[in-house]
Amino acid sequence: MPTEGAAGRQIGVSLPRLEARAKVTGRAEYTHVMQVPGMAHGKIFRSTVAHGRIQRIDVSAAARIPGVLGVFTGEDIRRVIPDPYYGPAFHDQPILALDKVRFVGEPVAAVVATDPHIAEAAVAQIVAEYEELPAVYDEVEAMTSKTYVHDKLRPAGSFADLKHLKDVKSTNMAVDARLRRGDVDAAFANAAHVFEHTFHTQKCLHLAFEPFAAIADARPDHVTVHTSCQGPSFVRFEIARLLGLPQNKVRIRIPYVGGGYGSKLYIKLEGLVVALSLLVRKPVKIALTMEEQFYQITKHPSTFRIKSGIDKDGRITARKCEVYWNGGAYADVGPRVTHKSGFVASGPYDIDNVSTDSYALYTNMTPAGALRGFGIPQLCWAYESHTDIIARALKLDPVEFRKKNLLREGQAHASGTVLKDAPLEAVLDRLCERLKWNAPFDRGSGTIRRGRGLALALKAAISPTTSVAMINVSADGSVTLYCSTVDMGQGSDTGLAQVVAEELNVPANSVRVVPRDTDVTPYDMGTLGSRSLFHMGNAIRAAAVEIKAKLAALAREVGEPEGSNIPVAELFQKRYGMQAGNVIGSGAYKPDYQAAKHDTGYSENITPYWMIGGAAVEVEVDTETGHVRIVRLVNVIDCGTPINPRIVETQISGASIMQIGFTMFEKMHLDGGQVTNASLADYKIPGIADVPPMMINETVRNYQQNGPFGAKGAAESATLALSPAVANAIDDAVGIRLMELPLTPEAVLRALRAKQGAPLDEATN
Repeated sequence: MPTEGAAGRQIGVSLPRLEARAKVTGRAEYTHVMQVPGMAHGKIFRSTVAHGRIQRIDVSAAARIPGVLGVFTGEDIRRVIPDPYYGPAFHDQPILALDKVRFVGEPVAAVVATDPHIAEAAVAQIVAEYEELPAVYDEVEAMTSKTYVHDKLRPAGSFADLKHLKDVKSTNMAVDARLRRGDVDAAFANAAHVFEHTFHTQKCLHLAFEPFAAIADARPDHVTVHTSCQGPSFVRFEIARLLGLPQNKVRIRIPYVGGGYGSKLYIKLEGLVVALSLLVRKPVKIALTMEEQFYQITKHPSTFRIKSGIDKDGRITARKCEVYWNGGAYADVGPRVTHKSGFVASGPYDIDNVSTDSYALYTNMTPAGALRGFGIPQLCWAYESHTDIIARALKLDPVEFRKKNLLREGQAHASGTVLKDAPLEAVLDRLCERLKWNAPFDRGSGTIRRGRGLALALKAAISPTTSVAMINVSADGSVTLYCSTVDMGQGSDTGLAQVVAEELNVPANSVRVVPRDTDVTPYDMGTLGSRSLFHMGNAIRAAAVEIKAKLAALAREVGEPEGSNIPVAELFQKRYGMQAGNVIGSGAYKPDYQAAKHDTGYSENITPYWMIGGAAVEVEVDTETGHVRIVRLVNVIDCGTPINPRIVETQISGASIMQIGFTMFEKMHLDGGQVTNASLADYKIPGIADVPPMMINETVRNYQQNGPFGAKGAAESATLALSPAVANAIDDAVGIRLMELPLTPEAVLRALRAKQGAPLDEATN
């Protein structure tokens, strides 16, 4: 039964975003600028050494400053939280450092004051002394180093796919995820050609324009936290665990979120503000500066050793992958990145013999966690660069070589899971068509040379995860959606409202999406991994089906004939004799999942859906300066049915521009563990001048059979393949192969000079 009138089709329509007016008029409230009555302000004192035992922390001078309400160390935190360690994969990170510090910038003490400037001045008066210890920074070195970042590891037990983790000592390895298929050694022995390469990626920053911020109003029997985060349900769970409270005594409220990209997943500042609020007995806010973001969470640097065997017909018969993930000082969700991305390290190819080892390593650097793509951009950088190297060495067209080896619909991936609704070849064909791959091409002249390249990636949606939704139809027929999916700029509120509207036959702009509040909105695992539209969309449809069944039952109660189109307001009037009552529907979605066998990585159902993304570029390379200019960029992805095509297009362009930064120039520079470019003056992100003058963003026609109205996520797909596409184009232009990101002018120029037999001196700027 419809609710109020016929709304027309709501799916596949570029409706304006629901929150647009609030944002453009400045009425949207963000945690970073939020105030609550009686609020005090916290500031953090941070470690200046990468690895050391805490000898002394002198807070006396800071505590004497007028306006300071308290200065607290890790031992003080234990007064209100006896076991103050947190983390989604391991309980390894203290709220404030205890006994040791493990990276430069680690929180060691905190000041609470009546004013943020007073708190900042007080932090400057704190003195700490350390017994410095040897530090380890490189992920490969960490495998065998006797310098251990942690003495003991305690698995958190939060995720079903990491239940096998056990307490361990004397290791820097948090996780070893493996995949085995066929007989790799025999296949290499019989291969006509063997290629082996090592690729590296750098440490980068999410750099959301709203830095991390949280406010806690904590009392012994009830806690309220306002926070800029992507996963209120997990934060609620973790705060309840830390305090020993039932979850219904912990309330997490999410105002508008000014970007996240994975950085604001799980627990970040929330544990600290809760502890400080309990200590000073009033609400406490901490809002980080842009510089402090460099010491919170980053992208994983990685080393990827990849080896492939090729037969005489150009088929890949064997692939061996060893991936080392630099997780920094604390695991965060790095073990899940290691596991979930590791099993697709062999790429989107049909290879009978595969061996993959994916290692999560601790080092003495800023912790690393989820960042748009969940590890796949690092892997694709390696396997698609490697693919082009092989094709060129065998004198094969890179596209034809890919097509010869591509996975097809209905074939089993190396993990054992069959490819369904994953149009790899269609994406590749469209890239070639839009770049005019087979047409004559001007390769430039003089010092400016031109080249083209492309790349293709496959990503498994994260699983197992759960989403729950509730829909309330009021007596006047208006519809309200309750869910904990966080709209941090990606447009999920609008897309999910369109799913509600389509199922209930109402206009999407009439659907109210309730702000995230764990006292009101039901459980959701988190807004991550392009999962929300698929998982929450399916939960919403289930809730809407329940609504329709209840409305139909109500109509029967009042004697309406089957299939009656009576307006909802009239239906409620007939049932209750006035405009009263409401109907509530709930729905949950948890896709089927088969855990991978730990020894082999085998699973016939490792993911509910596959994500496909491809990029093709045309570049100009200045052979005198090494400067690379992307003059044409084509992004093609598969998102099933685009629920809101305009939002999908902006998702694609935003993702690819972000990846341009990670590809061309973004890198955190460290000296002895200290970040030396921790500011927007020195750490450059893409600006308008970095956007290619011609950028084409497209989706291929596809229908995801198990998705809501045939849809699946789009947020990450355009990040996956851009980096190797650019490297492949540079090679095509000037015949140099770069094996490490970013592809800076200096790196290009050094490779050019080395090719010419006139290498630049290492001291040359």
